[in-house]
Amino acid sequence: MTEQQTIDIARLPVMGEAAQQSYPTATLYVVATPIGNVTDITLRALHLLALADVVACEDTRKTGALLQRFGLSKQTIAAHMHNEREVADKIVERLKSGQRVALVSDAGTPAVSDPGARIVDAVREAGLNVVPLPGPSAAVTALSASGLVNDRFHFVGFLPAKAKQREAALQALVRETSTLVLYEAPHRIVECVEGLLAVFEPTRQVVFARELSKLFEEVHRCPLGEALGWVKADQHRERGEFVVLVEGAVLATDAQDAEAERILQILLTECSVKQAANLAAQITGRKKNALYERALEIRGE
Repeated sequence: MTEQQTIDIARLPVMGEAAQQSYPTATLYVVATPIGNVTDITLRALHLLALADVVACEDTRKTGALLQRFGLSKQTIAAHMHNEREVADKIVERLKSGQRVALVSDAGTPAVSDPGARIVDAVREAGLNVVPLPGPSAAVTALSASGLVNDRFHFVGFLPAKAKQREAALQALVRETSTLVLYEAPHRIVECVEGLLAVFEPTRQVVFARELSKLFEEVHRCPLGEALGWVKADQHRERGEFVVLVEGAVLATDAQDAEAERILQILLTECSVKQAANLAAQITGRKKNALYERALEIRGE
């Protein structure tokens, strides 16, 4: 960007409007911060952070470094998952004394699969004002680039780390028709995909949104059956935070149910329950687990 372009931006009418915004005291401001690209900060967020008496954040070092990039020096207090209840009382006292408190997470929108919800709840319970400042969100960013056509989405967040608990959580979502939105850490992305493959049919579309808004951003869409191969094809794909989107379930028609039943009945005359369910799933695109349960019923097992 040239110097003249920078000057032109500074002269935009909206810059004057930003400076005239009103930010009442004795208020908790829930402030979304960039998920990667520092320039995604909003004008309102910058103005409020400049006015805030204190910034409550997950990691004081990370937030301190972010504030420095905006030329701001602010008092920060740690507000993470291990001390939310304790710090909530301190924030309420600050608000009662007339301070403006900004609540931020390490990245994105606070209190959405991040610390902050208990603090907001405590502030509201005390009858004090809470104002959200919208901005970056990894979930919405990933959805916007996915191409998955669905008017609804179901935010799941992080799946359980343990295999059995993860499988149970996914089983509960098998019939969900909304697009599923998952968050996953890089060191568990392979386990996450393996868990999805064990529960969902391989024809489901899945989208991996990795390192959103950062230098090595990657958004990839493929059938679930190809997902594990894609992840393992490049060691760099097991790095960076992930948003994983899974296509919602398609409600089967009576005709589809009848056809799946007919195929399963035929296969059971020649195959074991497990083989019949596997083959029927490949032929019909229906859920393997559901076909397996139905095969057990047919065999009377």
